[in-house]
Amino acid sequence: MDSIPLVHASLGEQELAAVAEVFASGWPAGQGPRGKALEAQLAERFEVAGAVALSNCGVALHLALLALGVGPGDEVIVSDYSFPAPAHAVRYLDAVPVFADVRADTATVDPRSVADLITPRTVGVIVVDTVGLPADYAELNALAERHGLFVVEDAACSVGATYQGRPAGALAPVACLSFHGRKGATSGEGGALLAADPAVAAHARLRSSFGITNIFDQARVVGLPISTFTEIGYNYKLSDIAAAILQVQLSRLGEFLERRCAVAARYAELLAGEELLTLPRVPADRTHAWQSYLVALDAGTDRAAVAAELRGQGIGCGHGTWASHRQPVFESKQTCPVSADLFERHLAIPMHAELTMDQVERVATALRSAVRAHSGPSRTPGGAA
Repeated sequence: MDSIPLVHASLGEQELAAVAEVFASGWPAGQGPRGKALEAQLAERFEVAGAVALSNCGVALHLALLALGVGPGDEVIVSDYSFPAPAHAVRYLDAVPVFADVRADTATVDPRSVADLITPRTVGVIVVDTVGLPADYAELNALAERHGLFVVEDAACSVGATYQGRPAGALAPVACLSFHGRKGATSGEGGALLAADPAVAAHARLRSSFGITNIFDQARVVGLPISTFTEIGYNYKLSDIAAAILQVQLSRLGEFLERRCAVAARYAELLAGEELLTLPRVPADRTHAWQSYLVALDAGTDRAAVAAELRGQGIGCGHGTWASHRQPVFESKQTCPVSADLFERHLAIPMHAELTMDQVERVATALRSAVRAHSGPSRTPGGAA
């Protein structure tokens, strides 16, 4: 029987043609004409003052914190239930990541937890749109404004989602996007920083290229311009090859999102009423980008055994995401009980735009059978999703 991968990128002839154009142009490196065109496309799409194309979302987070003035000893509150890139970015600057617990129903950061963690050393909050679902930005932005804190939106998973009618990526003054292979729009690897303040974007662009101005532009100047290095910078540029792919991918994003939403809706129909599973909840004021589809297993279920059975049938699956505070690298003494519980019980099942409805039905049937075969007495905490 054919395998059903957990993730699968929707890349085809249009993207190949765009890459061929870059090859013919003679400029495959970063910050060339395709990179500039992508940045303009992003700025227009998200209605922001500045967009910077970058090599991945992790470096976008790093540059965002640099531009916002984060320094040694500062505390930055980060969503705990997430790939731990935000906490890594905080540590790059010798600052302190403080982990905020999440809501049990949506797995997005809990504004009450954020409020409880604010101290005189707190300078800002990195809010993660968990696996594609935007967080509670009305509350979080208001809370940050009251305390004079910055807010950065980690929209790595949520391109295509909305919150109160606004697109994810434009829900905070600074946002960071990912175009990794499992995202709704992808160039294999890639990212972007979006900023309402053009000065933040300009700072990020300069630091992303070793602290010097655009080499492509300088190469077109008559004479011999010589760059001057005035800032310590990094090589965080996105190649024009990847930028060309992303221009096509963003133009197809509506198509991809429609397919993912159809998959999510069918999963909801097929798995409804299964007492051993809790399905994703999407509040009425927002939409989901469905980067991932996570189900929470009953606490009496042997998740490893369920995963082994699914994989034995050629069905990809994963653990969901991470309870960041439990990762040894951060040496955190905090507890985030909801995040820790979801880390133990979530299971990611196949979600991408190339799934057929027959495959979705096969996944749902296999999952129902596996959880029933590997469940014991329930220990699910009350209210956990």
